[in-house]
Amino acid sequence: MAYTVGQVAKAAGVTVRTLHHYDEIGLLSPGGRSSAGYRRYDDTDLERLQYIRYYRELGFPLEEIAAILDDPASDPVAHLRRQHELLTVRVRRLQEMVTAIEFAMEASKLNIPLTPRERFEVFGDFDPDAHADEAEQRWGGSEAYRESNRRTSRYGRDDWLRNRTENEDWGRRLAEVMSSGVPADSPAAMDLAEEHRQLISRWFYECTYEIHTGLADMYVADERFTAYYEKIRPGLAAYLSEAIHANAITRA
Repeated sequence: MAYTVGQVAKAAGVTVRTLHHYDEIGLLSPGGRSSAGYRRYDDTDLERLQYIRYYRELGFPLEEIAAILDDPASDPVAHLRRQHELLTVRVRRLQEMVTAIEFAMEASKLNIPLTPRERFEVFGDFDPDAHADEAEQRWGGSEAYRESNRRTSRYGRDDWLRNRTENEDWGRRLAEVMSSGVPADSPAAMDLAEEHRQLISRWFYECTYEIHTGLADMYVADERFTAYYEKIRPGLAAYLSEAIHANAITRA
């Protein structure tokens, strides 16, 4: 059977834009075209997309997935065997996440991904490639984004709890400095801006001063990030943004 790009997107739980992107980079090119030139996917294409989604769920970069699937020495059974091995490891990781979520329901919320599910119809609405372009622009390039994925894929419950504690302590101290009335370009504020940069570098990816100032702009331009800091203290997003810029000028 032949399926339209819309039908495949709906079945697989990805966006049409994601499928177009896969086609453009040669990761998943449909086996046929309609008389009008529209993409048509067959069962072989769906099988390849299923493998892609499995590997994406496991955190593999797209170029690495392409290399794995296009290896002439591999076969469907080998792919399934490899994914079974990787998922067995992931199950242990997911159990740690379940424990963390149970803890979060009783204590406070943790930003931990939900358990991945089997097959297209149960992948839900999560599409890791839907905002890939935005993530690359915001985080200064795809390498930082991939590095963040590599690091966080190894974190367990205790890691996320420690990360939360460190961030809450840092946010409390920044709010206190702001409340004291000192300007954002004061040594105290800039020191906390530098600590913020180092926290990102330690937990996620190497945060250069260029990337850090880009984040600072995002904190005041994107209402989602602004709201996060405004919950700590009204006006904190703008204060932090100014402190980050001042710190970068002083230290870079």
